[in-house]
Amino acid sequence: MLRALSLAVLLTAAPAAAQTQSYGPRLEGFEYAFPVQQFALTSQGQDLEMAFIDVAPSRPNGRTVVLLHGKNFCAGTWEATIRKLSDAGYRVIAPDQIGFCKSSKPSAYQFSFHQLATNTRALLRARGVEKAVIVGHSMGGMLAARYALTYPTEVEQLVMVNPLGLEDWKAKGVPYATVDENLQTELKTTFQSIKAYQLKFYYPGGWRPEYDKWVGMQAGLYAGPGKRAVAWNQALTSDMIFTQPVVYEFARISVPTLLLIGQTDRTAPGGTRATPEVQKTLGDYPALGRAAARGIPSARLVEFARLGHAPQIEAPDEFHAALLQGLARE
Repeated sequence: MLRALSLAVLLTAAPAAAQTQSYGPRLEGFEYAFPVQQFALTSQGQDLEMAFIDVAPSRPNGRTVVLLHGKNFCAGTWEATIRKLSDAGYRVIAPDQIGFCKSSKPSAYQFSFHQLATNTRALLRARGVEKAVIVGHSMGGMLAARYALTYPTEVEQLVMVNPLGLEDWKAKGVPYATVDENLQTELKTTFQSIKAYQLKFYYPGGWRPEYDKWVGMQAGLYAGPGKRAVAWNQALTSDMIFTQPVVYEFARISVPTLLLIGQTDRTAPGGTRATPEVQKTLGDYPALGRAAARGIPSARLVEFARLGHAPQIEAPDEFHAALLQGLARE
C-alpha cells in the first residue's frame, strides 16, 4: 500500500508547467541542444522534410556515428551521447524519422523499416557520408538492424541499445491491434501516462527530475494543435513495429555488432493485450540479449545489471564508457 501511495505521489508531483506545456506538430517550441537542419526529400509521392542534427567534432577522428531514436524519443534525446561522441572525435548525425518529432507528419504514408532506412541513407548521402557506425535505441534498434541488413557495405559497425524486435510478439501470442485501435490509445496519451510507463520500464532506480524534460517533450506533442496528426503517425508506426520483426534475420547481419542491454527492461509493445500467462514470457531482455548475441555473427554483448530500457539516459557515464570502448575496438 505504501509503495502504491508513493508511486501515486510521484506521478502527480511533476511540475505543472511540464504537464501543461504544448508544442506544435513538428515540436515547434521545444529546442534541442544543437542546431536543427531540414533535409527535403520526395517519398511516396510527397514532398517531406526530415529534421536532423549534424555535429562536427573539434578534433575529428575521421569516423561518423548515426544515432537512431526510439518511438518515444527524438534526435534531441541523444543530447548527452552527442556531446560525449563529439568530444571523442566522432562526427554525429541524429535524424528525426519521418512521422516523428521535428519531421513531417504525413497523413498517409506506408511506414516500414525499409522505407525509414532508405530515407536515412538518402540523408547520409546528401551529407557526404558513405560509411558510418549505426547506433539504434529501442525502435531505432529495429531500424538500425534493417539498415545493416539492407546496406551492409555502408555500415562500419552496428550498435543496438535495448532494441525492440528481439522477439516476435505476435508469434508469441500477443493479439493484433488495428491502426484505428492504436489511434484511440495514442489519443489518450498524457504527461502522467508517459511518466507511468517510463517509470515501469525505463528507470528501475527510480525517477529523477531530469527525466521530466523528455516526458514533457513527448507529452507536449500530444497536448498541442497537431495532436491528431501526431497520434495518427504514432499509430501507424506502432503497426510497423508489431508487424515487421527483424529477429528472424539476425543470422544475416554481416557487420560487427555491439549489443548494449539494460537487464531490468521488460518492454514488450502490445504486451498488455496478451493473456497473463503470455505476458510473463515477454520482454525478458537478459535472455533476449543473450539469444541475439548468439544469433548475430561477430556480435558482442554488454549487460547493464541494474539498468532499464534507456541506459543512455539513466546512467550516462556507465553507458558512454561501454559505448566508446565498443567503438574503439573496431
